[in-house]
Amino acid sequence: MHVVLVGPGALGCLLSSRLTRGDRDGEHCFTLLDHNAKRANMLAAKGIRYHYKDEVEESAISVSSTPSETGLADVVILCVKSYDLKGCLGFCSPLLGPDTLLLFLQNGVAHLEAQIPDHYGTPAFGTTTEGANLLETGQVRHAGKGLTQFGFLKEVSNEAMEKLQQVTELFNQSGLKARMTDDILSRLWTKLMVNTGINGLTAILGCTNGELLTLPGAAARMERLVEEALKVALASNIYVPPDSLAITKDVCAKTATNISSMLQDVRAGRRTEIDAINGAVVAAARKLGMFSPENMKLVAEVKELERSYLPPGR
Repeated sequence: MHVVLVGPGALGCLLSSRLTRGDRDGEHCFTLLDHNAKRANMLAAKGIRYHYKDEVEESAISVSSTPSETGLADVVILCVKSYDLKGCLGFCSPLLGPDTLLLFLQNGVAHLEAQIPDHYGTPAFGTTTEGANLLETGQVRHAGKGLTQFGFLKEVSNEAMEKLQQVTELFNQSGLKARMTDDILSRLWTKLMVNTGINGLTAILGCTNGELLTLPGAAARMERLVEEALKVALASNIYVPPDSLAITKDVCAKTATNISSMLQDVRAGRRTEIDAINGAVVAAARKLGMFSPENMKLVAEVKELERSYLPPGR
């Protein structure tokens, strides 16, 4: 099975390192795809360095910046930001075929509405609680082990189901706990509840996850954000745990020293995924004729923060 991982960010490097190490019998072929040719050459030469606690491992992987030269992929795991998906799919088109399994691992839920041409393959979706921080190009720290869940939003062929089962087994063989679920939409929205309450707030406050529980006013805002998202999910007939706020606070406590991915983006001067998280709550509420003022306010605050460091038009 030819597995192509797209995007050498924190998640892409984590998965590239672990999956190649987990394929002990060499049953599969792996390619890391990067649109940046210079960076791709660097990764091809140096490989990926994986850090976990005091452990450091180096992994070699085939890296390409030219999709037309990699051959058709059986599985494409998309590890790019949600706002890069449209361009990414176009970039990847030479290696996509009708039998390709496209696995989306984006934050939020905005990507669920992506229009995928049939000749691009079958879309599958995943959500993960694996924690990863990119230390520098090709160097990733496994900040916390978690669970990855995969599933489909509609009925698919037996072949697509079998491929996703193979991916799930590959994850587990690599030490990344994974399972398939028949309710991936609920799982994605459950994670959205947590991200809605944490990511944007840490970005504008410049704080760790745990500090949201102690900074004046932060916990109250978190409660309002999550409650709005919960109402939208219920109105959309999507099941999410009624104790989503308690789950969010528990995540803050368990990842107290973690820097959220959105705060990492802000500190690195990158565009955030606020539109795919709190912005998606606002959009879904609007479609239902509902109002989500706290999420609207946070989206505006993060976008104002982005304007302070991003060039116009980004």
